[in-house]
Amino acid sequence: MSDSGIRMVVFDWAGTVVDYGSSAPAQVFDQVFLGEGIPLTRQEINGPMGMEKKDHIRALLSLDRVRTAWKQKNGRDWTQDDVERLYEIFEKQLFDTVENRALPMPGVVETVAALRDQGLRIGSTTGYTAQMMTRVIPRAQEAGYHPDCIMTPDVAGHGRPHPDMIFRCMEQLEVYPPYHVVKVGDTVVDILEGKNAGVWTIGLLMGSNLLGLTEEEAKEIDPKDLEARKQVARQKYLDAGADLVLDWFTELPAAISALESAIKEGRRP
Repeated sequence: MSDSGIRMVVFDWAGTVVDYGSSAPAQVFDQVFLGEGIPLTRQEINGPMGMEKKDHIRALLSLDRVRTAWKQKNGRDWTQDDVERLYEIFEKQLFDTVENRALPMPGVVETVAALRDQGLRIGSTTGYTAQMMTRVIPRAQEAGYHPDCIMTPDVAGHGRPHPDMIFRCMEQLEVYPPYHVVKVGDTVVDILEGKNAGVWTIGLLMGSNLLGLTEEEAKEIDPKDLEARKQVARQKYLDAGADLVLDWFTELPAAISALESAIKEGRRP
């Protein structure tokens, strides 16, 4: 890998390298709002996925249907105090869930090893706080996945779509300018984070929050229905500005080589 090419890949966590479908946070958001008497659809929950979790709660409360239901049940609009209370509930429940979903998805460990063999540094950003990640990192590391940089919103100062976490990884691993970096994720907000940082962006389909399927659902779905859902998700990535959209994590080494060629041709993110 030349100094003029790709030097670092920054991965999201849930839905990208661990936790197929980003099921852990989705499950907990569902439980938290059910506890308030306001059931959410998976589509509603998934919409803001990838954001810092308080921002995610605010986004859910701001949905027209949810805002109306909240006012009907409580006789008032939601407040920041409600966000803080719901976040405390969310955090407690998530701690008991994320550790069980922290094993790398199939192909992740081997693919990351291949990227390292190409001379790449491995960064990571997440919507989880540093405290939440204390339950994720050890399980992932035991199974063979440990990035060179792990950045969280509370440490960086801002969550997605702000670029702060990527910039902190670049600073920590001494990789610059931004066209040396690729951001890989499974949500629209991952792509926006990368675009705002001025780096290359890749959206993943299988296992992603954006596709919205659990591992079991992905195995059982009719192939035509799966392809239709993939096309919808692919277009959402592209509309957000993704440079590439891949079906599988294992396609990343070839994708990195394609971006290397683009850089040699003078293209930039």
